[in-house]
Amino acid sequence: MNKLILKQILASNQEDVMQYRISPRKLPSDTFPRQVFVGVRRAGKSFMLYQKMQERLAAGIRWDEMLYLNFEDDRLSDFTVEDFNLILECHSEMYGKRPMLFLDEIQNIDGWEKFARRLADAKYKVWITGSNAKMLSAEIMTTLGGRYMMEEVYPYSFQEYLNARNVPFDEISLLATEARGKISREWNEYFMWGGLPEAIDLPVKRNYLSSTFQKIYLGDICSRNKISNPNNLRLMLKRLAENVRQPISYNRLAGVLSSVSGKISMPTVSKYIEFSEAAWLIIRLRNISAPFADKETACKYYFVDNGVLNLFLLDGETALLENLAALSLFRKYGHDKDNERVFFYNDKVEVDFYIPEDSLAIQVSYSISKSEDTFAREVNALKKLPKALPCKRRLILTFDEETLIDDEFGHIEVLPLWKWLLQA
Repeated sequence: MNKLILKQILASNQEDVMQYRISPRKLPSDTFPRQVFVGVRRAGKSFMLYQKMQERLAAGIRWDEMLYLNFEDDRLSDFTVEDFNLILECHSEMYGKRPMLFLDEIQNIDGWEKFARRLADAKYKVWITGSNAKMLSAEIMTTLGGRYMMEEVYPYSFQEYLNARNVPFDEISLLATEARGKISREWNEYFMWGGLPEAIDLPVKRNYLSSTFQKIYLGDICSRNKISNPNNLRLMLKRLAENVRQPISYNRLAGVLSSVSGKISMPTVSKYIEFSEAAWLIIRLRNISAPFADKETACKYYFVDNGVLNLFLLDGETALLENLAALSLFRKYGHDKDNERVFFYNDKVEVDFYIPEDSLAIQVSYSISKSEDTFAREVNALKKLPKALPCKRRLILTFDEETLIDDEFGHIEVLPLWKWLLQA
């Protein structure tokens, strides 16, 4: 890598960072000096780095103390792991100071984790982003040796979405007719098209979302993992989207895909699932009541953004509603490979979500008032669950219905999902 070119990139990046308009998000504390932001492509990880740098500039820290590189910059196409030390050499020659480092999409450089460890051992302050969850694999985590704190980044929550759209949602706004109407309009848009930051101001979002999905599907999954038949993967993702509310087994997926595109083995399906999780496109949810084998192979799968999920659906309002609830729970309680914090329950009765640490049970239904069968199914499951698991709070999340239902265990709250999201 040519040092003069690298210095030019470092200097031009400073101008780029200062010009970005940032909608502030809640950032993790700086008490730990080295952090890795991980999440799906275009979830806003880079904007969180920009926010951190802009906050430091506002606090009087100058560029001679900061270094920023984006490894998706085509000017770094020849960059290899051997060039990492040049970054520090260039900054030292330009400024003569020890910088804090902001390294964007670093997973594009094979072997990046060894450099990250050297920075940690030398006590640098470092913020890193990456789109590929393989950067959290056991081997890399062993190399990093606990020297970095991992932070998950999701597309905007509904609160963040409203902030980005400059729509107030305080208690007074929720009472005022005009302000509440604005929240309602934004809710419908967020519900259908999700919270990818760069999409929210676009009048027509489908093309952008389709482009984003293609980049994840063809680039982050097919190309990276050398999948020889991308159509099989696309069909699997379509099937998962159509069944987002239901558990589905590897064996069932293999059978369905084999019936439409030729023989596909269960191990191949397992690998496709693993690759899609690694790209943060889908998130797995396990059955808390299932035996080990079923817990691992018969799961529910949610998509990381409603807008991406909506690309696959026709009349999918109930699926979108449940997907948003799932994302809110993952955002609040966290998600890792084993995900031992958020579950569903399926044993004689079905409950959409159960969170052991808060003894929280949640059902999601677009409406419980329009069908006696739906009302009975959703309510009876929450009435029976306390006999099997501790339940301090029980919720039914709907599109726009709100009430209280009493039983021997206390109250079942019925809330519109949008209102619950603003409380979360």
